[in-house]
Amino acid sequence: MILKDFIKVCEENDLTYFGLAGTGIGVLRHQGFIPWDDDIDVGLLRKDYDKMIEIFKRDYAEKYTIVNGDEFKNYPLMTTRIMLNDTVFIEESLKNIKCPLGIFLDIYAFDNAAPDEKSRRKQAMGAWIFSKLLILKHIPFPVLPYYGLKRKIVHCVTAIVWFLLNVCCVSHNWLYNKCKSISCRYNDEDTKIYAYFCDTDKYSNYFEKEDLFPVRYETFEGIKMTFPKNLEKSLNYMFGDYMTLPPEEKRKNHMPHVLDFGPYQDFEEGLK
Repeated sequence: MILKDFIKVCEENDLTYFGLAGTGIGVLRHQGFIPWDDDIDVGLLRKDYDKMIEIFKRDYAEKYTIVNGDEFKNYPLMTTRIMLNDTVFIEESLKNIKCPLGIFLDIYAFDNAAPDEKSRRKQAMGAWIFSKLLILKHIPFPVLPYYGLKRKIVHCVTAIVWFLLNVCCVSHNWLYNKCKSISCRYNDEDTKIYAYFCDTDKYSNYFEKEDLFPVRYETFEGIKMTFPKNLEKSLNYMFGDYMTLPPEEKRKNHMPHVLDFGPYQDFEEGLK
């Protein structure tokens, strides 16, 4: 339902979007959701991203809330969520965050990456570092891909960084705006490379212009939506052999701490 409303807004306002990452795997391998997955990821170039947010805030406020670092000073991520009002979806990793969290569509802003490799690496590293500091401003013990002693050591470090950020009164706004300004540094240039720098891997979400546009249509859960022109290339870069099912222990989702469908109980019953 949220995806359909999002597509409607984009089509009515000539905004170009594209499905990403696991949503791309889902459409090619399963023609919809990966069976154990629970979200949809879409991207827009920054200009269309900003327009989309303003339209939802203006025309859809009764149904949706825009959740991002601009709107809520406790939201620790650089993405935007189109959150369905009167629902609750608090992930285990965000259970201590004091801002509205409900069932959502995840939106990524793609910015122009620097035209030369040295500047691009500097841009990516800067944005990535500030995005992680933003998380640590709010979450002393983030979810990590480590286990055992290594996990404990890294969590000691993250807790120290959290303490220093807060005892030194480093503000959410400063961290968020610093990350955003680095990401947007080349948006006045036609660099022909677009990137989202703030993922787990700062180099995973890159598109050359010729691989992204013109976008192409695929069917996701019976819905016609657009994806990068060379979706297969981007997925191979991010995941390797994405058409082979991973082992069960690596099939992960956003573990819910609290999940409440509110007035949309018919959706919940349909899932059961």
